[in-house]
Amino acid sequence: MVEVSDVQNMLDSHPFFQDMPPASRAVLVGCAANERFAAGEMIFREGDPADRFYLIRHGQVALELRVPGQPAVVVGTLEAGDVLGWSWLVPPYRWIIDARARTLVRALSLDAVCLRGKCEQDHSLGYELYKRFIPVMAKRLFAGRLQLADVYAHPNG
Repeated sequence: MVEVSDVQNMLDSHPFFQDMPPASRAVLVGCAANERFAAGEMIFREGDPADRFYLIRHGQVALELRVPGQPAVVVGTLEAGDVLGWSWLVPPYRWIIDARARTLVRALSLDAVCLRGKCEQDHSLGYELYKRFIPVMAKRLFAGRLQLADVYAHPNG
């Protein structure tokens, strides 16, 4: 059983929450859970409800796109220190990609309904979270753009 103080320490030490006011991090503990995924296990699938996001503490996660009649295409790999999932922020709150554990993954998950409720109650908390997620979203969109440019620049492999 993971103690609340352990979850607090995990939140406090994760790079995503660096420089976040301690009082804001303390509010998030009630939305957090410690999780473990075996190598090869799906963390979430495109189209499913985006009901949480993850702070990766250990391991690697592959971001995959399903292509009809083809094996899934890995479009990114995340590892310890990264944040996984921002679809919980954008209605209709559905995953837009698949995530699969490449190795054993240990992560903290944060419940989206809990977080959205806390952000509605405390707009400064919402602002703190959005300030952290916007760069993540921009980085992933830019990486996707580079990958598409590479595919179209070399269409035959």
